[in-house]
Amino acid sequence: MEDKDLMENELLVIKGVCDLYLHGTIESSTAEVHTAFKEALNETLNIQNKIYNLMAEKGWYKTDVAEQTKIDSAKQKFSK
Repeated sequence: MEDKDLMENELLVIKGVCDLYLHGTIESSTAEVHTAFKEALNETLNIQNKIYNLMAEKGWYKTDVAEQTKIDSAKQKFSK
């Protein structure tokens, strides 16, 4: 398995963990549990961001640039 494949798998796993922590935060029944999940979520989001940035830096995670007209159209649609 190549480094790119490993990083893609790691990114998928960390996204899944973020999803679990988000739901744990939303569904928590006490302030202490809520805080614990929220802190874990923030740490995990930071890890996800580092992985994404590394992959983008290596050209392994390509993103399309949105056309300004599409951005303006979406902004107008949701600002009503």
